[in-house]
Amino acid sequence: MNIQKKETHSFQSEVKELLHLMIHSLYSNKEIFLRELISNASDAIDKIRFESILSPELQKITPKIQISINKAQRTLIINDNGIGMTKKDVIENLGTIAKSGTKSFLKSLENKKNSIKNELIGQFGVGFYSSFIVSDKVLVRTKFAKNTSNEGILWESSGEGEYNITNIIKKTQGTEIILFLKKEEDEFLETWKIKNIVNKYSDHITVPVEIQIYDEKNKTYLWEQINKAQALWVKNQSSISDQEYQEFYKYLTNDQNNPLVWSHNRVEGNHEYISLLYVPEKAAWDIWNRENKHGLKLYVKRVYIMDNSQEFLPNYLRFIRGIIDSNNLPLNVSREILQNNSITQNLKKALVKRSLKMLDKLSKNDNKKYQSFWNQFGLVLKEGPAEDSENLNLIANLLRFTSINNKIAEQTISLKQYISNMHEKQEKIYYITADSYISAKNSPHLELFKKKNIDVLLLSDRIDEWMMNYLVEFEGKKFQSISKEDSSLNKLVEEKSVNTEDTSKEIVDFLNRVKKVLGSKVKSVRLTNRLTETPCIVLSDSNEMTTQMAKLFTAAGQPVPELKYIFEINPKHELIKKISKINESDNFEEWIKLLLDQALFAEKGNLDNPHKFISRMNKLFIQI
Repeated sequence: MNIQKKETHSFQSEVKELLHLMIHSLYSNKEIFLRELISNASDAIDKIRFESILSPELQKITPKIQISINKAQRTLIINDNGIGMTKKDVIENLGTIAKSGTKSFLKSLENKKNSIKNELIGQFGVGFYSSFIVSDKVLVRTKFAKNTSNEGILWESSGEGEYNITNIIKKTQGTEIILFLKKEEDEFLETWKIKNIVNKYSDHITVPVEIQIYDEKNKTYLWEQINKAQALWVKNQSSISDQEYQEFYKYLTNDQNNPLVWSHNRVEGNHEYISLLYVPEKAAWDIWNRENKHGLKLYVKRVYIMDNSQEFLPNYLRFIRGIIDSNNLPLNVSREILQNNSITQNLKKALVKRSLKMLDKLSKNDNKKYQSFWNQFGLVLKEGPAEDSENLNLIANLLRFTSINNKIAEQTISLKQYISNMHEKQEKIYYITADSYISAKNSPHLELFKKKNIDVLLLSDRIDEWMMNYLVEFEGKKFQSISKEDSSLNKLVEEKSVNTEDTSKEIVDFLNRVKKVLGSKVKSVRLTNRLTETPCIVLSDSNEMTTQMAKLFTAAGQPVPELKYIFEINPKHELIKKISKINESDNFEEWIKLLLDQALFAEKGNLDNPHKFISRMNKLFIQI
């Protein structure tokens, strides 16, 4: 190295504080530095590719990034044959925090009309300084490609507030970065470690990355390429086999199973990006924990940025795996946290629709596979109506249920199927929520529907009641809980409605006696023709909280207002007929309270005072 005319410069103000932040706070792990340096080298090569089109006189190169290790000197060297830098570039780009040559380069392209896609990254200006995370001192030897002389520039600094610039002899274009590693950073002097980092972060950049190895047999040094240098997702879909998609999924996720389905999509225009989304065959063991990390793997121009990027998919799609590779996605200065802006939001909207349409296509083309998906991830997808009102119809179309007519607990019926089989007099989609499938299937609320052969959806997952608060209608048909009061239910009853105006004096007297016994324990007492096998039931008022919702609140430790039910009595039931003829007031009162407890027990699955209920029942048994 022929050194001439050494100059000392100061970093911009407060550089020590900024470098301290960079080294100790901005990056979550040390190995990021190599990702950043390879990214910068890739940028430099992309620039020379572009410039060589506009300036044919530029030297044609075989692009490459080379990494070598010198254990004796404790140095790690990253060398590229890209555009290089002038002295002015070095001062502007390496002497100033948050000043980016790439950003300036992009700005210069705005006034040039061309169809060339600029595969450029590194728009943030601080990536280079991540070198000081692992280095005591950093040297940069560079030569600008348009410089026809052998003169280059040496930049050196220990990151303490000053840097030196020296004119040197450098015959080849490009940039060489020499890191003098700290004592505690021995792992970065190991070839296997460097290979692992490159495979993890830079496997899919389009420039070959080579590492120097020693050939023991021939006693010479060789260059070995350690990255694939082509991302699978940038290839044309027609050229990618199913096996390649499956193998890439396994590489991406460490899942031993093949994916159930995938969607590969390229979007061009204002926001250019490629997405490759997968649906796993089986749910991860921690899928039910909404707080666990999930999301897509993020790349910018084939350079790995972060795992589990949650900004692109909502929680209810946390089972989706895959990658997004953006050409113009804005990131914060460390590239590790996405900025919350319109581009990110637009990408999220597009990816959500892409995911839902992928599932919709699967449901139409392969019912068996879709059923497998639903059995694994249906509970997660049920979170969707509450989280994503914009795509409510798409989500609702993907939901699956069981019902009276289904006769099995497995959820296989779509809402479209339910509507196509609706009764001619039926105005709404009827459903019931309960603690279990058995409890829902045997609810006394179903008696009329079984008699009329009207199907009812049986909802027994804990999330169902919460979901139905947001799932209001589907294809113009409103949802109606059959355990709540509703006028449409009366239209399903062929018999004339039962009320105090068209019933006998005996029934009227009976109702008045029941009202007197129960008083404020219930909201109202009335007769019903909805029941065939059961003497009485309780209903929630249309404007009040349902029983299942109250249970959810209780389980979450939330206060629940007192629930007062509508008490409906079946006048045709033999037990009601017998009780109505009891004249002794105390005995009559015990029977009515027993009936109410029975109805509450059937509705809630528990009683506030089960011992009192049993005692009352035993007392009445003795009297029979």
